Amino acid sequence: FTEEKFGQAEKTELDAHFENLLARADSTKNWTERILRQTEVLLQPNPSARVEEFLYEKLDRKVPSRVTNGELLAQYMAEAASELGATTPYGKTLLKVSEAEKRLGAAERDFIHTASISFLTPLRNFLEGDWKTISKERRLLQNRRLDLDACKARLKKAKAAEAKATCEGDTVPDFQETRPRNYILSASASALWNDEVDKAEQELRVAQTEFDRQAEVTRLLLEGISSTHVNHLRCLHEFVKSQTTYYAQCYRHMLDLQKQLGSSQGAIFPGTFVGTTEPASPPLSTTSPTTAAATMPVVPTVAGLATSGEAALCLEEVAPPASGTRKARVLYDYEAADSSELALLADELITVYSLPGMDPDWLIGERGNKKGKVPVTYLELLS
Repeated sequence: FTEEKFGQAEKTELDAHFENLLARADSTKNWTERILRQTEVLLQPNPSARVEEFLYEKLDRKVPSRVTNGELLAQYMAEAASELGATTPYGKTLLKVSEAEKRLGAAERDFIHTASISFLTPLRNFLEGDWKTISKERRLLQNRRLDLDACKARLKKAKAAEAKATCEGDTVPDFQETRPRNYILSASASALWNDEVDKAEQELRVAQTEFDRQAEVTRLLLEGISSTHVNHLRCLHEFVKSQTTYYAQCYRHMLDLQKQLGSSQGAIFPGTFVGTTEPASPPLSTTSPTTAAATMPVVPTVAGLATSGEAALCLEEVAPPASGTRKARVLYDYEAADSSELALLADELITVYSLPGMDPDWLIGERGNKKGKVPVTYLELLS
């Protein structure tokens, strides 16, 4: 090994396919470690908590249940409402937000648990199981290759010495001028080197057999990386599925909270608009009809005026109120579902206002001589 490092020994090279398998295995291991570490950071941003969980796992002890940030915030809000007055408008709102944050915390806990089982555990099992086996066999293959190269070097030296001894032994001595003893010693050395060559060739055959056997074992393990990729692909799909479910649940919880706060806002602040002035998140898109119900936020399709007489009223005949109209910027494109709705284009400015009894998730929008209902979540209300 040292002679190889100094370039003083020949090295048995592996074939190109084997080298490619080694490079792919190393790349798989390195990226798996990075993805695993960053996913752990995503699920648990607190480094102290991650260290604590790591120690519990190494000690084969159950990790204690940890309160999520959302659940802790919900607890503080509930306590604040109790102390400040649960019957006041502020206290009532604190209780509503507290319940929403509690549901968000529970959804986060479920997501962390599901992602840990379906994604982190398989990656960790690969690094702590399959990769350790591959590394062990690779080290054994390296030792077998060094043994093989050492046998080749020993045989090469033995053959060189044998050739030299044979050349000296082939010279017929002149018994008048040379000592017969030198000739006898040369013949004995030649026979000795013949035995050494035979022994080196036998050791080389054994070393070659062991190297070939170990190379085949290592090759089979390296080819198994393809199966590892398939398994990690399935786990990645499970992770995306759990993450999609988590964010869909968060959206539904926040949409319900927004509706509750919107209805109470109209009672507390009469004459103000119901809705949010912050940019809302665009609806999630999906190409799979089977997951549409779980992943796509749905804008309420039944919206309009409260009474049947008002619902039958033509929007073109509705005059805007004398005061209360506002400008709004459209955040996302919106395609009208029917003639009572107004199609929207992103970044355009429209005039909006509300009518008594309307669904709080909808407003009346005007653009030029066109008028129709528009969803509040697609708007940013301007002053």
